[in-house]
Amino acid sequence: MSKPWCSALAGGGVRIAVQIAPNAKRTEVLGVFDDALKIKLQAQPIEGKANEALVKYIAGALKVSRSSVVITHGHTNKRKLLEVDARSLAPEAVERLLLPQNL
Repeated sequence: MSKPWCSALAGGGVRIAVQIAPNAKRTEVLGVFDDALKIKLQAQPIEGKANEALVKYIAGALKVSRSSVVITHGHTNKRKLLEVDARSLAPEAVERLLLPQNL
């Protein structure tokens, strides 16, 4: 079943809607709020540092290369759309890998 914050792409891979909260003490997923995955980032929102930290975190959590994760919308906003080019990833797998188990 498709999640509002995570959907399958036609050619394979997934699209993920995220909302970031920069300048956190540590990077972690808070859960799903307003149809977006809320993530605290231990990075400042200057010179693309938060975007780079987000890409690195998502790639690591989903076990894909950093080049497979692209921010397609919202480079300068807290709300962003990411596309992950990985044919083996389905929305259910993304949910299992990213969401804390206690949510």
